[in-house]
Amino acid sequence: MASYKVGYFVGSLSSTSINRLLAKALVRLAPPQLVMSEIAIKDLPLYSSDFDADYPPVARAFKQAIADVDAVLFVTPEYNRSIPGGLKNAIDWASRPWGQNAFTRKPSGVIGTSPGAIGTAVAQQSLRGVLCFCNSPLMNQVEAYIQFKPGLITAEGEVTDEGTRQFLQNYMTELHAFIVRVLTVLPRNT
Repeated sequence: MASYKVGYFVGSLSSTSINRLLAKALVRLAPPQLVMSEIAIKDLPLYSSDFDADYPPVARAFKQAIADVDAVLFVTPEYNRSIPGGLKNAIDWASRPWGQNAFTRKPSGVIGTSPGAIGTAVAQQSLRGVLCFCNSPLMNQVEAYIQFKPGLITAEGEVTDEGTRQFLQNYMTELHAFIVRVLTVLPRNT
């Protein structure tokens, strides 16, 4: 059975991020065919086209990390009804310079958690618009807007609510099926 490398981004830079907890849970709940690894965004400087002729080493390593995976998963909070600036900055680095977009034809999923009742629905919609422009095939179903409550996910990434655990496990199963479908139609080597 084929395995797929999935790089995930945590949109929050906070060490105590509830989205980082969600990412840990998703890694634990992923089917064995998905090999999950975080692609860190915290060390990237602010993007400027002045760098396009010669990316700094951290940005080259970042783009290479994306090139090395079969698919990407965005785990993002919602800041001011959109995605965090650090995540948008990372996407800008990955999609530039023009013609060297690391997300082209790379399957992607979007998920997030927030204490608010609508989870991260507005941020996810904003992120989906950006990823569509980046030509990244998006998993549109299952949508996942997780309302976070204290104790929902332990520091080790264990989901304490059985219904939420099953939902997240299904999300990862569906992400796997989506990656298989996309890469069957759009093989990465072409």
